[in-house]
This record gives sequence, structure tokens and C-alpha cells, in this order.
Amino acid sequence: MDVPERRRRPWTVRLGVLLLVAGVGLAGWVGWEVLGTNYVSSRKHEAIVDEITREWSAGRDSIKAEGAEVSYVVRIPRFGKRYAVPILRGTTPKVLAAGFGRFRTSPPVGEPGNFAIAAHRVTHGEPLRRMPELRPGDEIIISSRTTSYVYVLDTAGDALSVDFSDNWVLAPRPVNPVGPVQPPDSAGDRLLTITTCAELFHTDNRLVAFGHLDRVEPRK
Repeated sequence: MDVPERRRRPWTVRLGVLLLVAGVGLAGWVGWEVLGTNYVSSRKHEAIVDEITREWSAGRDSIKAEGAEVSYVVRIPRFGKRYAVPILRGTTPKVLAAGFGRFRTSPPVGEPGNFAIAAHRVTHGEPLRRMPELRPGDEIIISSRTTSYVYVLDTAGDALSVDFSDNWVLAPRPVNPVGPVQPPDSAGDRLLTITTCAELFHTDNRLVAFGHLDRVEPRK
């Protein structure tokens, strides 16, 4: 038996309202992820850099932020003169919302081994949104209280994409099991690895760039 039109209409109206509410909610969530987290995290990056710079001037080497140790600030000249993002120890979501995360297996900056860091490509300040623009020869400057460690990239920012579980990129001396993109023999034993998402939206792949320590200078 057909349901009369007057009885069906309220259900279609309710369904339409529910779909509208769901759409508005989804749009709000996307807006927060793309715009809101960027605003909050960008301000957080600036605040942490300002705080550690003040503490460096007072003779202290590190601070605590978001429950993690902060000892370094990274600058990437290709991304502009004002680019400065803190590096926090660890790679938890909370840490990555506040800047670069330093893998716990990494040695101190400038020491033998692989200084490996990661950051978001989208949301949370987008420190590595422009990762594919990086080219061999670009400088990555990591500063402590007294010293700037100038690393030079050996591979481009878009030259290597790996699965998030490919931990060989974090080894003290990364060796690529399936291809030629890896630190060259001439890079020495003081290496840098930078990782971020391979796509602008959800992905299980990571972009990876390798570099080596070129020189050490007093921090300006």
C-alpha cells in the first residue's frame, strides 16, 4: 500500500535537515583542521621560538614546551627570511602541533649519526607544506644557544616517497633497499633526514630528504 504524500513528506524534510546539519558539521571540521589549527600552531611556533631565544640570552640551553624539551630552532632560507620553527624532542601529535619533532633515536645536532626530524605538511602550521620545493644544495640551519649547524641537502624534497613504516630512513646511515635515493658516500657521518606527508591530504606515504653537515658557525 502506498504511503500518502502527506505522511511521507515529514520524513523527507527531517532527512534533508539531518543531511544539512551533517554537511555543516563536516565543513566546520574541515575548516578547523585547515584554518584553525594553522592559526593556533603558527602562533605557538612563534611563541616557543621567542621564549627559547630569551632563555638562550639568559644562558639557558633549553626549555620545556608541550611537555617536551626544546633545544633547537630550524631555519630554511628557501622558505623565507622569517621562517623559524622550534624543534621539540619526540614525534607525538602534541609535539608535531607545536613545531618539528625530533626522533628519539637521533643524536644531538652536529654529532655523528642521523639527526632526523619530522613536521606536518598541512594543518598545524604547515612547516613543510613547501617540502617539494627543496633542492640539493639548499641549506637547513639548526641553531642551539651558541651554535648554528648548517646542513646542506643531498636530495630534493620530492625525490623520495616511502611508506610510513620504512624505518630505514631513520638509521644512523640510511641505505635504500629498493633504489638509489639515499645519502651519498661523500656525505660523511653527520647526516640530516627530514620527513613529512607525501600528499596534502591523508596518506600513509612520507616524503624524505637527506642532507649532511656542511659547517658549524657561532649563532648570529
